[in-house]
Amino acid sequence: MDLSGIGAVLFDMDGTLVDSDAAVERAWERWASEYAVEPAAALAIAHGRPADQTIRRLLPALDDAAVAVAAARQLALQYDDLSDVTATPGALELLSTLARSGVPWAVVTSADVRLAEARLGAAGIAPQVLVTVEDVDEGKPAPDGYLRAAALLDVPPGRCLVVEDAEVGLQAGRAAGAMTAALKGLDGDLRLVDLTQLTYGLSGSATAR
Repeated sequence: MDLSGIGAVLFDMDGTLVDSDAAVERAWERWASEYAVEPAAALAIAHGRPADQTIRRLLPALDDAAVAVAAARQLALQYDDLSDVTATPGALELLSTLARSGVPWAVVTSADVRLAEARLGAAGIAPQVLVTVEDVDEGKPAPDGYLRAAALLDVPPGRCLVVEDAEVGLQAGRAAGAMTAALKGLDGDLRLVDLTQLTYGLSGSATAR
């Protein structure tokens, strides 16, 4: 994939820039026990998706008010669970490369702003632009978050590279009209083992410009 035309990079947070998988799983397992849901069922669909969407699929009988309470509880379990939250392999090096190359970047996450700022802070990451689930009408797999980030960076979506580790996020990136880079064995325009691979690709593109 030719990366020379990339005008901005739009990152998912959990599992992409921030290694928070263990914290996410602990929160969903505890939430599932409180709501009499099979933990494996929750974990199978929760990653990359806003909490309320996951809860509606797990507990379709809940009304809107009950879903809001359940989602708030799920997020509350995550806010202070930061002991093992770190940057993913290659993340800080990649962000440094983008800064040197003058390529703008943003974080687009299904978390709310409190959780996003806590996890990014624990990982030592300060995004230029942060778009959370609170900033959009519809979360992933809808394209709203990525379209908003592209607009805030003033870069056409077609010149943005969306980096994701969840299928719902890749769907959102494609729907926005962006190029996609996929982690964890998923399919995108570019398949990544980790972010170090993208660092090398972008460094080469910057040199070629």
